[in-house]
Amino acid sequence: MPCDPAAQMAATRRTFLGGLAACMAGAALRPPSAAARGLHTGEAAPPATLVTLDGTHISTAELRGEVVILTFWATWCTPCRTELPLLSDYLAEHGRDGLRILGFSLDTAEQLPEVHRIAQSLRFPVGLLRDSSAAGYGRIWRLPVSFTIDRTGVLVDDGWKDKQPSWTQERLQRVVTPLLARPA
Repeated sequence: MPCDPAAQMAATRRTFLGGLAACMAGAALRPPSAAARGLHTGEAAPPATLVTLDGTHISTAELRGEVVILTFWATWCTPCRTELPLLSDYLAEHGRDGLRILGFSLDTAEQLPEVHRIAQSLRFPVGLLRDSSAAGYGRIWRLPVSFTIDRTGVLVDDGWKDKQPSWTQERLQRVVTPLLARPA
């Protein structure tokens, strides 16, 4: 049976336009990015509350006067597994200087035993994001991602804008250590 080039072109065009319409509809339904929600460094950080694994509620509002790192991670995230001990050690070194770290795990209830196992080795509180509140930071789609809040409650580091989102010792020294040197 011979092929009709005009019919093929029309079918290809319909397929293309249908796919384009589906992509545009998907983009319209996607939650706004963190930046679209008004997340800006130099302005007040959105509120967040961590519900720890033992049920304690810790809100960023309660931590005013301290430097706060909100870190989002998961047990299945390889860079996270490297970053968490680094953050824990940094907290051990600088906790007396007014540093607090809150760890929001994106794991599900099925991974809870592994979350507990990892949390036992950390010096900062951990909880599941699904039980906590951090909506102002956008839909967490990349891990690890962290946000740093200064002693006055101002967002000073927006993890969405970090080209290398994992913490390193050098990055902690550059971003967080100067904040800790400032008086409360």
